[in-house]
Amino acid sequence: MKPTRPANPRPAERRFHGHPVAPGIGIGPVHEAAEPDLFITAKKLGADDIPAELARLEEALERSRHQLHKLKHRLAALPENSQAEIAPLMDMYLHMLGSARLLRGVRARIQEGPLAAEAAVQDETEAQAAAIMAQPGTDKAGRLRRADEVRELGRRVVRNLTRQPFRSFAGLAPGSILAARALRPSDAALIQPDRFAGIVTAEGGADGHTAVMLRALGLPAVLGAEGVLAGTAPGTFAIIDGDSGEIILHPSPASLETARRKLAAQTRAKRSLARLARLPAVTRCGTAVALQANLELPFELPMIAESGAHGIGLLRSEFMFMNRETLPDEDLQTRIYSTIIEAMDGDPVTIRVLDWGSDKEVEALARYQPRELEPNPALGLRGIRLLLRHPALFETQLAAIIRASAAGPVRIMLPMVSLVSEVVEARVILLRVWRRLKRRKNLVLPPAPPPLGIMVETPAAALAAPVLARHADFFAIGTNDLTMYTLAADRASPAGTRLYDPLEPAVLRLIHLTANFAKAAGIQVSLCGELAARPQAAPLLLGLGIRQFSMHGNAIPRVKQVIRGATLAACEALAEAALQAESAEAVRRILAGDAD
Repeated sequence: MKPTRPANPRPAERRFHGHPVAPGIGIGPVHEAAEPDLFITAKKLGADDIPAELARLEEALERSRHQLHKLKHRLAALPENSQAEIAPLMDMYLHMLGSARLLRGVRARIQEGPLAAEAAVQDETEAQAAAIMAQPGTDKAGRLRRADEVRELGRRVVRNLTRQPFRSFAGLAPGSILAARALRPSDAALIQPDRFAGIVTAEGGADGHTAVMLRALGLPAVLGAEGVLAGTAPGTFAIIDGDSGEIILHPSPASLETARRKLAAQTRAKRSLARLARLPAVTRCGTAVALQANLELPFELPMIAESGAHGIGLLRSEFMFMNRETLPDEDLQTRIYSTIIEAMDGDPVTIRVLDWGSDKEVEALARYQPRELEPNPALGLRGIRLLLRHPALFETQLAAIIRASAAGPVRIMLPMVSLVSEVVEARVILLRVWRRLKRRKNLVLPPAPPPLGIMVETPAAALAAPVLARHADFFAIGTNDLTMYTLAADRASPAGTRLYDPLEPAVLRLIHLTANFAKAAGIQVSLCGELAARPQAAPLLLGLGIRQFSMHGNAIPRVKQVIRGATLAACEALAEAALQAESAEAVRRILAGDAD
């Protein structure tokens, strides 16, 4: 007699591997969020149809711009290093939706074809993507990224033209593992991390914009797991390991037990980090370090409180000017600053005045931008240069900060300083505003204006630090821009990605010089930017002379953990070796303890 088989045998365990992009263990049912197909129907146009078709295009472009501004606004809740890479991508999309070559080509196809707007967009984006791929050079991956960015923007415009739906995650079951053929940065910006156990895709790699965003979300994620979607029914139980890149479908009881033990260990590690919030940031040899938080939007205040930050080292004031048709007046700015300062309950708040330029689209600031498009906005009218060109705009913000300083300790920080004259002129304006406010009745003001400091984010500022220290009350080294300007490498450009690296010894030497000059002048120096949030870089920065860090609140516990295990002597030896290194890769080996 033949043995009988179980009616429903358990499916065999299947394993796949992809690129690990965000650490952690995810356990749950798999549900795919497929992108709706995009259909374009052929439509013949006559000469009389062209004006209406151009009007359809303009309406779709406006809808696309509005969507991108909303996506960019959502990015403000991500860690700074993720914003540094993704926000410029959104800016690039917005620029392409302005007067860029792409739209000139689309309009020409509508007028000369004559083609329907959606066909013109598709044909022009494909033509430009093909031209990018045909460019000579060895950086095929970079060309592919740029071509995909053009196609992505074209797809957005076509969907808005035809009113076809975008991908949505709203209908997926909470606690599931989100699966997709591929995800784009604009998709990742819509993911609510508290709804999913993890993310897996069949395409993609560890170095793209999407990977950066997924790391920022804090969800376990594996990209580029080829074949993982084939035959995977909705609800298939799975494990994803964001550390190893392994995905297990239909896990066996043994595999499930192993994954649950790993998840428990990771949870314990997070709880251990959380307990650090109550402990001081001090090295084993007793050197105290100030760990402060960056603040992009007021809703981040609770996260800052949980992180254990002692103050706000960088309050980006640009949020008050975004998504507005008119500028915020002095009273409104005062109320917003006061709310933030009061919430910090005596911990210091450093407010960076408006850091904007022609590379950013802000409707309320449009009349303050140069009339002609700047060929290189990064080297143009931005930061303190823009504010000194428009003193009324500057004075309104200074008056609001001075008035709000009655609520607690505040410092004012100037962005994009290159020349001593900029600091001198800014201080003259600050004192003029201070004297004017003192004459107003019924205003409660502190006995002196807030300290006035500068961002050191250009090589000129770093090299002129001894002179700048005579006019600035403190320094704050902005490593993102300092790296870009030192290495002449745009961190937002795929072509320059390999060159942009804050661990390059040239950048480290400028940090070291600035810290030494600040110490000699007796003023404080802090460091913000992506480098401040890297735990492995904390001993190096301590050795370079930094004693105050400002970073996204999520990074503070891990950085504090490293600081509490370090000694100053070891940090200084590490820094000395890094300053003598020949490359960023050599510095990474030194930090990893692999130096010869």
